[in-house]
Amino acid sequence: MVIDGVEGARLDALAAALGPRAQRGAPLGARTTYRVGGDAAVLVEANDEGDLVAVHAGLVALDEAVPVLVLGEGSNLLVADAGFPGLVIRLGPGFDWVELGSSSVRAGGGAKLPVVARKSAGAGLHGLEWGVGVPGSVGGALRMNAGGHGSDIAAVLARCRVFDLDSGDGTDTGPDSLAFGYRTSSLGPRQAVVWAEFSLEAGDRAQAEQAVADIVRWRRENQPGGSNAGSVFVNPDGDSAGRLVEAAGLKGMRMGSAQVSPKHANFIQADKAGSADDVWRLIEHVRSEVLQQTGIELVPEVRMVGVPGARPSTSTRGRGS
Repeated sequence: MVIDGVEGARLDALAAALGPRAQRGAPLGARTTYRVGGDAAVLVEANDEGDLVAVHAGLVALDEAVPVLVLGEGSNLLVADAGFPGLVIRLGPGFDWVELGSSSVRAGGGAKLPVVARKSAGAGLHGLEWGVGVPGSVGGALRMNAGGHGSDIAAVLARCRVFDLDSGDGTDTGPDSLAFGYRTSSLGPRQAVVWAEFSLEAGDRAQAEQAVADIVRWRRENQPGGSNAGSVFVNPDGDSAGRLVEAAGLKGMRMGSAQVSPKHANFIQADKAGSADDVWRLIEHVRSEVLQQTGIELVPEVRMVGVPGARPSTSTRGRGS
């Protein structure tokens, strides 16, 4: 990443304020499911809320606005080849835990949602089986109100704890305060989910585990593997983004090291050691072609990181995945 002297000095000061926990020029794109893209200017791994307090103190000490990104599994991110010119807080092992109750499950913000779903089903708890198909963290799932197979986070969240990196405060709150919409919430890039508790129903273990198995099988049959970030575009009301892309003749289209999946047109895949900028150019080309042919502007679900002029990546329009 090319950073001018002033910017470089500012980021050096931030890294110094954060101490040995901070890394300069740490790989970021490689920490996403796309596996392409550049570095984070500064990356720090947080393992508990105390580490988040320390990050807040470092930002305050710098006394300047710095772009911030909280990173979980990176399953809904596209990082530009130039990287991210700010601070990335990665939720480490201390945030990766699951506690099962009689009719609920509580998990750290860094826990993998598919793992939470499988453990819940294994305990005979129903309501989170769909989560096995969402390859992200609990915190990321809350931020985008992840969902699938007829349900979403908003339907099962009982309460959560959110740490605000600007104020330095952690707050216990419920779903009503998060303004959930379709694949969106009020959680911002300078807020980290410490933990979340989901309200589920006790039931038959075999039935819950069978539902998980059915979802896994459906995904393998209908969605591509490889390096991607899941559905690229939000489904417009009453239609399917994948159908629109395919109808525009773009299914299987390649642009450099990126390709619209031949298996599902709402997935864009990146070649191994490919270019994130190729993925971005292909996303923009698909949007432009669909708009020209149909008058419908597709809205990305994928969050663009370090991409200059990237348009909003969340929407309250549409349903489905």
